Amino acid sequence: MTYEPLFLYIESKSSHTLTADEKVQVTAAFKPRHLRKRQYLLQEGDVCKYMAFIVKGAGRMYTMKENSQETIIRLAVESWWLGDYESYNLHTPSIYYIEMTEESDVLLVTHEDMKRLGAAIPAIDEMVREIDRKGTIATQKRIHAAISMDAEERYELLAKTYQEFVRRFPQSMIASYLGISPETLSRVRKKTIHK
Repeated sequence: MTYEPLFLYIESKSSHTLTADEKVQVTAAFKPRHLRKRQYLLQEGDVCKYMAFIVKGAGRMYTMKENSQETIIRLAVESWWLGDYESYNLHTPSIYYIEMTEESDVLLVTHEDMKRLGAAIPAIDEMVREIDRKGTIATQKRIHAAISMDAEERYELLAKTYQEFVRRFPQSMIASYLGISPETLSRVRKKTIHK
């Protein structure tokens, strides 16, 4: 599996270029793994031991209610990270499932290895800080959308911001991610098409 997408991602999130030695360190820390469609990266109750960088494919993070209803917390495609941030950092059991929605190639890194890389490689340290900053902003926007926007506004924002999601994930998953029913999403999409 190629590490080039990860190297490019690290450099795009920092002001540093990785040296040949730093690339060797990154390659040693990140473990390649192929996951089948519908294969779990994490299940509820397990500790999230790895953060996954998606080289190829897509996945989702969700919770399951007692009535078997899913609530999707996160969707991810190439050059996105997937993992339970809380469980990964605090080493606590996860309340989430992480499942691949397509055949996927990922690069996995432990919390300890990421900390070690961050201390040794300025580009990694800067990348982690940038991910945290952007993640906080994205979470804030998502909360605002959930409590302040109607279904149509939420869908339009998603379609504008993450067109890839609308193309690659089934409507039922998009509806769950937006916190609306599939029927409502269907109505909203028809309305949006006819605008």
